[in-house]
Amino acid sequence: MGGASASASSGAGADERPKGEDGKQGQVAAGAQPPAGGKKRGRTAGDKEQNRLKRLLRNRVSAQQARERKKAYLTELEAKAKGLELRNAELEQRVSTLQNENNTLRQILKNTTAHASKRSGGGAGGKGGDGGKKHHLAKS
Repeated sequence: MGGASASASSGAGADERPKGEDGKQGQVAAGAQPPAGGKKRGRTAGDKEQNRLKRLLRNRVSAQQARERKKAYLTELEAKAKGLELRNAELEQRVSTLQNENNTLRQILKNTTAHASKRSGGGAGGKGGDGGKKHHLAKS
């Protein structure tokens, strides 16, 4: 008996796995199902572990990339916020300047109209009065 299996294993190719009585050559990984019709019905424990490790590695890489994208996005937002704060400060300064200029011009206009009304009201009704000065103020 032993000679028959030995001669069969020595004469057979290395890829062949005859179901020998010793059980060593025909044995597949522990807990795995032998292929049926060329397709595996279930994954071996080693395959499952390998796939789990691959998935964990992909997840780690993906998480690191997400953290880097988030950091870049936050840096960009902070730079944009700083630029907008500077622009806001410039515009507030301009508003203040224009308000001061507006108040000054209003005061000048108020003083000018007060002087003009005093001059025109105090005249004796001559021909034309101070029409030339009023016209000059209207132009500017």
